[in-house]
Amino acid sequence: MFNLKKFELSFPSVAIVILNFNGRNYLEQFLPSVLASTYANKKIIVADNSSVDDSIAFLEKNFTDVEIILLKKNFGFAGGYNEALKNVKADYYILLNSDVEVTANWIEDLITLMESDNQIAACQPKILSYTNKKLFEHAGACGGWVDTLGYMFARGRIFDVCENDNGQYNNTSKIFWATGAALCIKAEKFNEMLGFDAYLFAHMEEIDLCWRLQRKGYKIYCCSSSVVYHVGGGTLHKTNSRKTYLNFRNNLIILFKNFSFAETLWKIPLRILMDWLFAFKSLLQGDAPSFLAIIKAHGSVIKWIFTHKKSQRLPSIKLNKLQGVYKGSLVWDYFIKKKRVFSEIMQSNK
Repeated sequence: MFNLKKFELSFPSVAIVILNFNGRNYLEQFLPSVLASTYANKKIIVADNSSVDDSIAFLEKNFTDVEIILLKKNFGFAGGYNEALKNVKADYYILLNSDVEVTANWIEDLITLMESDNQIAACQPKILSYTNKKLFEHAGACGGWVDTLGYMFARGRIFDVCENDNGQYNNTSKIFWATGAALCIKAEKFNEMLGFDAYLFAHMEEIDLCWRLQRKGYKIYCCSSSVVYHVGGGTLHKTNSRKTYLNFRNNLIILFKNFSFAETLWKIPLRILMDWLFAFKSLLQGDAPSFLAIIKAHGSVIKWIFTHKKSQRLPSIKLNKLQGVYKGSLVWDYFIKKKRVFSEIMQSNK
């Protein structure tokens, strides 16, 4: 007689972990698509970051097949996942935002890619906009890249310009970072790297993790045949001064953490100067909250320099030696040369 349970267990185990904070409406809207996923050996977990809405009561009443992990306080994205995953046993973690709609076979394609090479530590699906499903979504698009000065962008998204998806990036490709909106990662690799840097709280923690993984010799990929749709900005809108603060603070911190010593000597001062130029531009345009957020971010970076403790020894590797790195300046190409799409910028990446 055919043993369905034995058949299911022949697949690597996958834990889909959704970190929730006051996201009851998103859970109601998008959790059904996740539950409909056809991958055999999966479990779905909602880790609640101490919500004050009725998220937990709603889950307990309407989604009894979903496991719930209750966190004692709001640890943020980075710390929240670190705490939650201590209690999760699986071969693979898929960290999924609550505002994501998934499609058929999205897990199967990710796991097939990951199983093809033990050196692949993490990957992401193609991320399209939920509100305009022909458009790439800001948070990751079709795989994250970085320029030589540490500015992050993606295939299909340069700064705030998102391209239409015309199949131009429908190839499985090595990338620099995989988005935390839908991050598939081997559990052993996540644990080997001690998870996310909880100090970052939220924003860019997945970039730091992927950078550290590359420094250990692992690979990061985008699996474009796997597709999900992301609302984006569900917790903090892009114009929120708190988000501005976290982005500028965390970007500098991960550069300090991961640049080689030689790169730090000249790239960090240049990045600080460019941040200040942006801050004063914001002030002149009447955006005082952004100006103050950037100043506060730099103050926090100074504090971090004197208080942080190194927890891992990783190989010092120049950024340009890693995959998914644009060797030119994204700022120069975008603002001076007026290049707006990934393919235009890549024409000069030798």
